[in-house]
Amino acid sequence: HYRQKSAENHLEAYFAIPGIGAVLHTINIRLSPQHISYIINHADDRVLLIDDDLLPAIEAIKDEIPNVRAFIVMTDADELPETTLSPVYHYEKLLAEGDPTFPFLKDLDEYQPAGMCYTSATTGNPKGVVYTHRSTVLHAMALGLADTQGLCERDVVMPVVPMFHVNAWGLPFAATWFGSTIVMPGPAFTPKVLAELIDSERVTITAGVPTIWLGLLQELEKGNYDVSSLTRVICGGSAAPKGIIRAFEEKYGIPFIHAYGMTETSPLVLVSRPKSYQDGLSYEEKLDIRAKQGLLAPGLEMKVIGQNGPVRWDGQEMGELCLRGPWIAAEYYNDERTNEAFRDGWLHTGDVVTVDEEGFVKIVDRTKDVIKSGGEWISSVDLENALMAHEAVFEAAVVAVPHPKWQERPIACVVLKEGKRVTKEELYDFLRPQFTKWWLPDDIVFLDEIPKTSVGKFLKRKLRDEMAARYADAAKE
Repeated sequence: HYRQKSAENHLEAYFAIPGIGAVLHTINIRLSPQHISYIINHADDRVLLIDDDLLPAIEAIKDEIPNVRAFIVMTDADELPETTLSPVYHYEKLLAEGDPTFPFLKDLDEYQPAGMCYTSATTGNPKGVVYTHRSTVLHAMALGLADTQGLCERDVVMPVVPMFHVNAWGLPFAATWFGSTIVMPGPAFTPKVLAELIDSERVTITAGVPTIWLGLLQELEKGNYDVSSLTRVICGGSAAPKGIIRAFEEKYGIPFIHAYGMTETSPLVLVSRPKSYQDGLSYEEKLDIRAKQGLLAPGLEMKVIGQNGPVRWDGQEMGELCLRGPWIAAEYYNDERTNEAFRDGWLHTGDVVTVDEEGFVKIVDRTKDVIKSGGEWISSVDLENALMAHEAVFEAAVVAVPHPKWQERPIACVVLKEGKRVTKEELYDFLRPQFTKWWLPDDIVFLDEIPKTSVGKFLKRKLRDEMAARYADAAKE
């Protein structure tokens, strides 16, 4: 089932592009124009497939992407919309005029690149991650394992994840391989649309970030929907509050399963399912387990390194999660930052975790102060650098504060230069041309000084606590 024709076209491209030996590069349309043009150039993209409603965004950067040789427009209309792009082709007409006997390559090297995604960097430009045919197939196979996501032919799978977001978490590949029915909600997946699709299409598995499930719960309260077909809700991107888990399970009898991954890991790494001998635990004890990110998927290896070496599996000692395995990336594409994250054959995730005695991993913090909002990342450093480029700004630090819907939102703390004046609105006007709307701070706070460490770095943990307390108090008033 496709909510929109373009979703069907995208799914066709998911298989056709790797099938001819080319590389499927999905682009995050929520990024700024500067980042989108950087990604297209860095990946050396030669052909762009574009939904017709995104034509203005690509037209605005066409002069910055000279290596693109062709633009293919995915549209439900019979004729191409007017555009300044050239050469431009109609997707459906290309299919109609093409050779239906065109052979897919059968002798591809399994280590040849098949796909590519870019992950938002905490500083600088996004970083490219390449997936091989081998890693893509093995990752899809892993999604069918009973203790990961357990996809099978009987399932009706609805990814509520953009298809550019780590290839929709690999679900289109896995669901197709196992013969599952796929429901593609399209880009306008409001809570009402999702509830209607679950009801009408009898969806059994759906996956998305916590913000999606919070909205769905609110919609289910308002409407009369039958969601009894759901056998599990998969949640990733950021940790879900226990209240969401409890609501799905106690009110609707739907198992809610935490999972963890990242662009560099294809993304499956951890899935939180209590072990069989934990069935006798109380509901609250099992809820504590399911609120963690979970157990390592079969086929992968992990180590957790603290300040003094490997940490104890006691659920208390913290360290950085390091990973390796057949669908874990080994490098960033043509990027000197490879050496920061990939060392001695391991991916250093930048996530600080604990591991309990049973092997359940819990994410504690980020080693870098990236802001996760609605399952997407916002670079605090990029915002800080932009603010400090204003003539009136002396210092700027951006931190995350908790948000009931988006999990985290950025707050900018600004110190002005002596004798200078500027308003919040003037700073917002300064930022708007540089960033997409959802990157903009929810508030700009003027401070006399920003707390610092002994070596002069921003003491962001203290600042984060102060801002969280400030906005928590404001919410009570």
